[in-house]
Order: sequence, then C-alpha cells, then structure tokens
Amino acid sequence: MPAILQSLSRTVIAGFVLLVIIIVVAGAGTGQAISFDMNWARFFMRWLHVLSGVMWIGLLWYFNFVQIPSMPRIPDEQKPAIGKVIAPTALFWFRWGAMATIVTGLLLATMNGYIGSALSLQQPFHAIGLGMWMGIVMWFNVWFIIWPNQKKALGMVQVEADAKAKAARTAMLTSRINTLLSIPMLYCMVAQQNGGL
Repeated sequence: MPAILQSLSRTVIAGFVLLVIIIVVAGAGTGQAISFDMNWARFFMRWLHVLSGVMWIGLLWYFNFVQIPSMPRIPDEQKPAIGKVIAPTALFWFRWGAMATIVTGLLLATMNGYIGSALSLQQPFHAIGLGMWMGIVMWFNVWFIIWPNQKKALGMVQVEADAKAKAARTAMLTSRINTLLSIPMLYCMVAQQNGGL
C-alpha cells in the first residue's frame, strides 16, 4: 500500500480501480447488471463534470484562501519555490480543470437536451442556465485574463517590473471575481435539481 500512496499517478489509478470494484460489488449486491445505455452515459458525464469541477474550484479556492493570503508571510528567499514550482503546476491543473468542467458541462447539457433552453435562461432551466453562464465567464477569466497575466507575474513571459506587478494584481483581482462567482454558480448548479431557485 505505501508504494501506491507514494506515487500520485498510482494513487489516482488505485482510486479508479477502487471505483470499479465498488460499482461491480454494488451491482452484484442489487442483482442488477449495469446497463451501459444513454442514461448511464449521462450519469458518467455528470460524474466527470463534478470531478473536473472539484479540481477547478478546489484550486481556485486554494489560490484565494491559502496561497495569495500566505505570500506576504513567506520570506523572500523562499518565494521562488512558489513562483517557479508550485504555482505553475497548480495553474496547469487549474486551467485544464476549468476546460474539462466547461466541456463536460456543455456535453452534459447537450446530452440531456436542455443546452439551448439553459443558455437562453428559459424555464424550467433558468437556474442551471445562470450557473452555466457564470461558469463560462469564470472559464473565460481563467484562460484569457488570469493565465496570460500569471505568465507575466511568474516570469514565464519577460516584462518590466511595473508590468509584472500590474499583471499580478490583474490576475489576483480576476481570481477574486471567480471566487465571488463560484458561490452563486455552485448554488445554481445544485438548485436546478433540488428546487432551490
């Protein structure tokens, strides 16, 4: 077991193996075989959407609740470890978590037949539609505002010191906008299925 847990890739693979075992055992316990039909495909897409969203919003909240507030307390000689190692890796998973969340969400809405109604905020899909629009704005912010500015702030793109400071501030403020939007976005996503709006 320690060999599995010492490697992230082995840990993730073990998580998927455990999931398959749980599905097989649960299916055997009910006496029903899994039917890999359209209902299962929609369920699987919803699971991928939630999994991707946990990665994306989890990292968004990590940046805003942990990294940004902690940076002023980190000694200057230790900051390069954050800027050169931790932040670029976290931003990689952050960006692609956002992309996976949007793609799986749009596919899920298409598979369920409500994408047009949701995006046009029609009843009864106005809650999920509001959530989708907030998610789209947040995704846009990640790819077209936060990431380009973070590349400057982290020195991946060389700019003058003033431009670097301005880029860091723009990235931080846009990240805060996404944190603000994440709260009602998550509510709207859950409200659609549970009558909360």
